[in-house]
Amino acid sequence: MFFIGTILALFGIWASDRNPFYNNEYSICSKSGNIYTVDETKPQVECISIRGSRISYTGSLQELQALQLQSWMMMRVFGGSRVVSYVDSDAIVVPGLSGVSFVLQFSHHNHTICYRCSRTCNEQWLRNAAGARHLQIPRRYLTIASLCAPLQWYFQEVLDRVKAYIHSHPDIYHNSSRWIEGGGWDQTKWPETRFPNTTDFDTDPLLKGRPIALQRVSNRVLEIMGDLPENVEGGSIIRDSRGNPTGVFLDNAMSLIPNPEWTDKQMATFFETTMNVALSYGLTSIHDAGSSPNIIRFMQRYAEAGNIPMRLYVMGHISSDEYWGSQISRLVNYGKHGRLTIRSVKLVTDGALGSWGAALLEPYSDKPDTTGIMRSTPRALSDLVNQFWKDGWQVNIHCIGDRVNHVVLDIFQDLIEASNANVTEWRPRIEHAQIMTQKDLERAGKLGIITSVQPTHATSDMWYAETRLGFNRIKGAYAYRTLLDGSPKYILPLGSDFPVESVNPLLGFYAAVSRLSVDGTSPHGDGGWYASEALTRAQALKGMTLDAAYASFTEHELGSLTPGKKADFVVLDRNIMQVPFQEILETKVVATVVDGKVAYGAL
Repeated sequence: MFFIGTILALFGIWASDRNPFYNNEYSICSKSGNIYTVDETKPQVECISIRGSRISYTGSLQELQALQLQSWMMMRVFGGSRVVSYVDSDAIVVPGLSGVSFVLQFSHHNHTICYRCSRTCNEQWLRNAAGARHLQIPRRYLTIASLCAPLQWYFQEVLDRVKAYIHSHPDIYHNSSRWIEGGGWDQTKWPETRFPNTTDFDTDPLLKGRPIALQRVSNRVLEIMGDLPENVEGGSIIRDSRGNPTGVFLDNAMSLIPNPEWTDKQMATFFETTMNVALSYGLTSIHDAGSSPNIIRFMQRYAEAGNIPMRLYVMGHISSDEYWGSQISRLVNYGKHGRLTIRSVKLVTDGALGSWGAALLEPYSDKPDTTGIMRSTPRALSDLVNQFWKDGWQVNIHCIGDRVNHVVLDIFQDLIEASNANVTEWRPRIEHAQIMTQKDLERAGKLGIITSVQPTHATSDMWYAETRLGFNRIKGAYAYRTLLDGSPKYILPLGSDFPVESVNPLLGFYAAVSRLSVDGTSPHGDGGWYASEALTRAQALKGMTLDAAYASFTEHELGSLTPGKKADFVVLDRNIMQVPFQEILETKVVATVVDGKVAYGAL
């Protein structure tokens, strides 16, 4: 009996390592073989098994059934249970999706305060912080205004939304001193592409005299701000013909706008809502592109309590040309569940193309009196990058225009060559890499710089980008296939820049593979805008999973469905790798799983 018991015990140890059904594990299977692993050794399988928080098996249904039979005796001897779930024949399983270049800032100076910008026009994001409120303004005609009002009413709709919000909140209606914040509009999508100004708000008696900041500000805010400087380095205050500020502040000038503090309760509500929305779209990781020390401390508390439901790769950010690395906590796999990492910083060099703020080497084609705005001098930026590099931070730099991309590549190249740096160890990133010269497109690849891009930027900007840049420069813009082909490791992380764009990563997937707007059109017709720069579906999926993991130093833990890696995956209701382009947009998330546990939906 002792001999038999020893044999069974040894067999139990062997089985617990090999058999996915031992110790209450479970498996997900697709009889259609629609589990896309992004693992080049087994790119497509029928089944995956999960043990605890990790993947324990990937392979065929036949092999799994053999393991099931083997596990029967083990469960009789040692106990345990076995569960196999089958997804629908049309559904697919993919690795957990990552949102690269998201921003979780609790400030109207940044993106997330209007994180529902690209959702339906009936949704609002509200804030009441230190006497302030937030609301959502629709931004894009094709995704928002067509659901709400005729195009010619579009700016009036912004005013109507503010008024409706005031009417629906008696505390604000009866107290005109309450600060109202919001955002999400884009004047390039309106019939008149001019910026709105404070006069537009002061013509309405309900709005006049109220402090309103919708990524731009009202006259009352200007009064509160008092005297403004004539010039702002790295920014601009738009003025009328008489020299009076219109309420439009660009780039560094936005730092002049007062920003009421958020309470911990308001931050918690906002943070939890954002996390839940992200999970509902299949996101299991977010690269938060720029959080202040205060927000990082908030996230630390949440991580310690085990209240972060997905992985956060946070880039510290302070708007200063002085070194601030010592003010940011450096954390890796921090918290109760190890889901918070802060080992990276975000620097911002220029503005947006839509506001003529992107810094170009040559004047804008449609505004030849400007080349955009460079928010720091090359020398100041170089000194800052060098210091962060010496202290071991990964540096991520926001670069839109070809001038700043050129300057940043110069800085990275000098650093790499001077120190004989291991680029794989350092992994410097250019966020957006939106407009480059042909030589710099090649140079980025040769240097091994990670270019982190957002495909929906191309399809959002394509209606005016060539007007801004001209026929020759546009060839180096939104050149995603060129960037991927030039990468020595074949790496191109894809994100959404949420909430400048929609949080839904499948919109980015669609934009990457189709180069079309959501209604199936483009300036070049239904074949896609500069379709030679489109990615294949396999490339796009890898960009949103394994490449994003590489960009955050987690490719050995995340990004593919590989035994030993974390069990982060998503079940989608249709096969985005095969369905027609338009059906990608109709795809729904069935379940989002983080660390082997369902975080959204059901299996």
